[in-house]
Amino acid sequence: MNKMYFLAGAVAMAGAAVIFKMAGDRPNDVGPSAQGQAALEAGAPIVTVKVPAEFSSGARLGQKAFTAKCAACHGADAGGREGSAPPLVHKIYEPSHHGDESFQLAVKNGVRAHHWKFGNMPLVDGLTRGDVKGIVAYIRELQRENGIN
Repeated sequence: MNKMYFLAGAVAMAGAAVIFKMAGDRPNDVGPSAQGQAALEAGAPIVTVKVPAEFSSGARLGQKAFTAKCAACHGADAGGREGSAPPLVHKIYEPSHHGDESFQLAVKNGVRAHHWKFGNMPLVDGLTRGDVKGIVAYIRELQRENGIN
């Protein structure tokens, strides 16, 4: 009887390992961008981002800082870039999971890879807390436009 439970457990674990391996490098809810499978080449956007018609003044300042310091890796509209960095317009980064202070800490200390397989994020020099506050305002407004609250 104990051998039967052991065998069943081993089969279940092997099946789970196969499913996990087949799932790939991304969280299950992230598929290719609207450009389709062909857009998965290095540097292509990971998600398609709807941009608000207008940003608040704080978000406009944040957009400038984001463009200067973050867009090279996270994409022009925070939609991520294949082979580079994840999209920040994604439910993983919604305020209830990654609060505003987590962005401050990421810039100041860098981030150990834990949600994605892009590697660790290095710290970002040359940004003040105020700059990051503006960047967060920009990201949050993009998130809201894309149904992430």
